[in-house]
Amino acid sequence: MNYFVTGTDTDVGKTYVATLLIRALRKAGFDTVGMKPICCGERSDAEALQAAGGGELTIDDVNPLWFRFPGAPYTASMVENRLPDLDQIRDRFARIRAGRRSLIVEGIGGWMVPIRRDYFVADLAEEIGLPVVVVVANKLGAVNHTLLTVQAIQARGLKCAGVILNNIATDSEPATATNRSVLEDLLEVPVLYEVAMGQVALELGVA
Repeated sequence: MNYFVTGTDTDVGKTYVATLLIRALRKAGFDTVGMKPICCGERSDAEALQAAGGGELTIDDVNPLWFRFPGAPYTASMVENRLPDLDQIRDRFARIRAGRRSLIVEGIGGWMVPIRRDYFVADLAEEIGLPVVVVVANKLGAVNHTLLTVQAIQARGLKCAGVILNNIATDSEPATATNRSVLEDLLEVPVLYEVAMGQVALELGVA
């Protein structure tokens, strides 16, 4: 089982969902580890993925490209005056992928976050070529953001394996209760599961 995890925006819970997937798959007998090719600012997301994978990878394998500036990679590269080393990402990914039956790769921010002026998260996902899982913050606006993201993934000829709703709002709102049913009606890809109070039901196919 191999997936690229993206989000409809930043701070929608990609790392939380990715770690849940890694732990669930390892419990099911897979040798799953996680990778976050690019971090900007703190490296806590990569550290969470490393821990979920049992510490079997070094932090530099999990996260080969680290900018200290907390912004989009393109912005961070300008602030730090160094270009993102895409070959380093490609080499680490190829080596980890070759030695594992199962790998979860987490993107940074949303689908069209710029890594270079002419290279985006979407381009990285296309190069990697794994089925894409979309993490959605279950709140007002989620339907629009989800439809746009799924459409953009499919426009690149990539397989969207499905959508995961993440309940991040502390206060309940009407959209939170209805988003899943609306998305199930409108999407041609499945709503795989909904994260709620730590309860997760996996419905992922093998890739």
